[in-house]
Amino acid sequence: MTTTQAPVQATFESLDPRTGAVVGTYPVHTAADVEAAVTRAADAATWWAELGFDGRRALLVQWRRALVKGLDALARIVVEETGKPFDDARLELVLAIDHLDWAAKHAEKVLGRRKVSSGLLMANQAATLTYAPLGVVGVIGPWNYPVFTPMGSIAYALAAGNAVVFKPSELTPGVGVALADSLAEIVGGRPVLQVVTGSGETGAALCRAAGVSKIAFTGSTATGKRVMATCAETLTPVLIECGGKDPLIVDADADLEAAADAAVWGGMSNAGQTCVGVERVYVLDSVAQEFTDKVVAKANALTAGAEFGPMTMASQTEVVRRHVADALEKGGTAVVGGADSAATGFVKPVVILDVPEDSTAVTEETFGPLLVVNRVPDVDEAVRRANATGYGLGATVFSKARGAEIAARLRCGMVSVNSVISFAGIPALPFGGVGDSGFGRIHGEDGLREFTRPQAVARQRFALPIAVTSFRRTSAGMGALLGLVRVLRGR
Repeated sequence: MTTTQAPVQATFESLDPRTGAVVGTYPVHTAADVEAAVTRAADAATWWAELGFDGRRALLVQWRRALVKGLDALARIVVEETGKPFDDARLELVLAIDHLDWAAKHAEKVLGRRKVSSGLLMANQAATLTYAPLGVVGVIGPWNYPVFTPMGSIAYALAAGNAVVFKPSELTPGVGVALADSLAEIVGGRPVLQVVTGSGETGAALCRAAGVSKIAFTGSTATGKRVMATCAETLTPVLIECGGKDPLIVDADADLEAAADAAVWGGMSNAGQTCVGVERVYVLDSVAQEFTDKVVAKANALTAGAEFGPMTMASQTEVVRRHVADALEKGGTAVVGGADSAATGFVKPVVILDVPEDSTAVTEETFGPLLVVNRVPDVDEAVRRANATGYGLGATVFSKARGAEIAARLRCGMVSVNSVISFAGIPALPFGGVGDSGFGRIHGEDGLREFTRPQAVARQRFALPIAVTSFRRTSAGMGALLGLVRVLRGR
C-alpha cells in the first residue's frame, strides 16, 4: 500500500538588512492559498458589513488601543525587517494609529446615507446617496513604511465595511503578520484581515483571485503597470500609489534654516527611502549660497547607521551609486559625499550641486540619501523644472509670501508649505499622485470612498401631472415641459 504525501510548502526568510541575520521564516503562499484566503474574507466581509458603522467603529477603536499598547513591540519588528532607527519606526506607528482612529470615527459621516437635492424638474422624487462596501479588498504593501503606508488602505477599507487580504513586501512579512494577529484578537479570530506572504507571484495571484473587488497597490511605477495589466484581465479596479521625484522649491524670502532642515530630513530620513521624500531642490540664486551652506552643514552631521539605517533592499544601493555617478559625470559638484558613498548598504549622505536636468539623478527616482540642489533665476523656472517630470506625487515649498500661490502651480497630488511631508500626517487630507506616481487616493474622505461603491436612489413621492417618462406622454404634455425649461433654464 502506498501513501501520497502532501507537498511541502515552500518558505522564505526575512532578513535584518543591517546584519543579514534571519528574522523569521514565512510560507510562500500559492495561488490556491490566496484563493482560499479570499473565500474566507468574503464570508467575513458579510459579518463585518452587517455590524454597521457603530459596530465596526467600536472594534476598530479597540484595535487602535491594542496597537498603542503594543507599539514598542511592533516597532521592534519594523526595525528588524527594515533597519530603520527605533524612533523612526515608532513615529511611523504613531501616524498609522492616528489614521486608523480618524477612519473609524469619520466613516459614518462620510459614507452614511444622505439626502441630496432632486432639483426643480424632479421635485416629486426623494434622492438619497449611500456608499456600500466593495466586499474584499486586496492590499499589496511596500517595505519602506511597512505599517503606515498599507494602513492607509487597510484602515480605510475596514472602516468602510470591507474585509482585507494583505500581501506585505517579501522584505517585511513579519510586520504584516503582526498587524493581522493584533486585529484577530479583537474580532474573535474572524478573517477580516488576513495576510498572504511571498514574492511577486503571490501578489499576482491576489490580483487574479476571484472575489477580490479592488486592489490597492503601493510600489514602483513599473510594478504598478504590471498590477494594472493583471487586474485588467478580470476588470478588477485598482488604486495605484507609485514613486515620485519630489521637488522642494526655496523662494528668496524663505526661512533658510527651516528650508535646509526640511531638505535634509526629507532627503535623508529613512535613508532616503521615502516616496514623498525630497530628491530635487530648486533654490533661487539670491539665497542659494546661504541655503546650500546650511544644507551641507546639516548633511555632514549625519551618520549612516545612526540617524538613519541601511538600504532595506540591497539592490537599491546600486541605484544610488548609478545616480551619483551620472550626476558627477554630467558636471555636478559633490559638496557632501561622492562616488564612494554607496560602497556598502549603509549609503552615506550625498549632496550634489548644479546637476543637469537630463541626469538620471534628476529624472529617475533614487530612493536613497541623495539630494540634488540646483540654482534657478526665479520661481517661474523653479516651477517649470519641478513639473518637468512624469512623476507627480508630492512637493515642498518654502516661501513666506507666495507659498500657496506656488503650490497651486505644481502638478502633483500633495504639497507642504513651509514644512516637509506634513500632508501625510493629516488624516483628513487625501494622499496620492498623478502621472507616473499613480492614481486614486488613500486617507481622508476620498480614501474612505475609494473602497466603496456609490449607490444613488430616487424614490417617487408623488406622480407628476405631466407624464414624460411613459408611453402615455402627449405632445401637449411635452410642450408644457419644454415651456417650463425655457422659462427656467433659457435665461
